[in-house]
Order: sequence, then C-alpha cells, then structure tokens
Amino acid sequence: MQKPKLAWMAAAILVLTVAVCAQADTPAPAAAAPMSHIVVMPNLIVWGPPPPGLPPGSKAAILVGNPGVEGPYTLRALMPNGYKVPLHWHPTAENLTVISGILHIGMGETADPAKTVALGAGGFAVMDANMKHWVWAEGETVLQVHGNGPFSITYVNPADDPRQPAPPSK
Repeated sequence: MQKPKLAWMAAAILVLTVAVCAQADTPAPAAAAPMSHIVVMPNLIVWGPPPPGLPPGSKAAILVGNPGVEGPYTLRALMPNGYKVPLHWHPTAENLTVISGILHIGMGETADPAKTVALGAGGFAVMDANMKHWVWAEGETVLQVHGNGPFSITYVNPADDPRQPAPPSK
C-alpha cells in the first residue's frame, strides 16, 4: 500500500509546484522563432575571405547566420600550415571545434609558445569574452567557430592588426 501513497505525494508536490509558479510575477516566455532545417554538405562549402581583422592567408565559410550582426552564427575556418593569429580578444565568447589538423591555443597576457595546448580533430575550446588568446595551425587545419555576433577582434599589439595601414616606405 506504500506505492499509491508515494504516487499521491508526488502528484501533490507537482500540483503545488505548478501553483507556485503560476503565482510568480514573471511574464510568459515569448514564442520561439521557427527553426529552419539546414544541411551543409562538406563538398558544397563555399570558401571565401575570412572575417575582417584576421591575417591574410586563411579562408572562411559561413554555414549559418551572419557573424557581422547580432545573433548566432557558425562558420568554418581553413588555416594553412603555420597560420597564426597573434594575441587578441573578442567582446563575445568564441567557441571552436577542430575538424581536422592541429590548432595550438595559448591564453594569457603574453604569447608564450611553451604555454599552448594542442587540439586535434574533435577538440573543443571556449574563450570567454575579453579573454586574451592566440592560435597557430600545425598542418592545414579546419575549425568550426560558433558564437553570438557581431564577431570582432582586437589585437593586444595594434601593430599585429592587418587592418592597420602599412607604414610608409622610405
């Protein structure tokens, strides 16, 4: 006879929980926007220039969203062997997964090659907003990056920023 008593108590707790939540002074959640079904076949990925501010030599493909505006995005980055992004930070969190190759990630106030972590295929990293970090590719490396835009990059050393005009030649 204990089982029906436990079931009754569980039901009573559920009813009380619903009643308390109903009395809370919180607005109802907005209806979620309908999701699209998106399928991206690897052989159909269109590679183009990387987001502004990244050093020349890499390629990028936007899979969904727009990294230049507010909202979620997912992109792929194709980095040649030895490609480096000097010490920098982003105002939003950066989430990345290594698809192929090896990505070396360093974090902190200085770019010390001895203090990097090597991520191979399947490795995942999150750099919180404003976290200073730098990366370099060992072998051709493909990353998947996702986050909430707008994506932007600020270099710790302004001279590392490829958007800066080249110094005048003498």
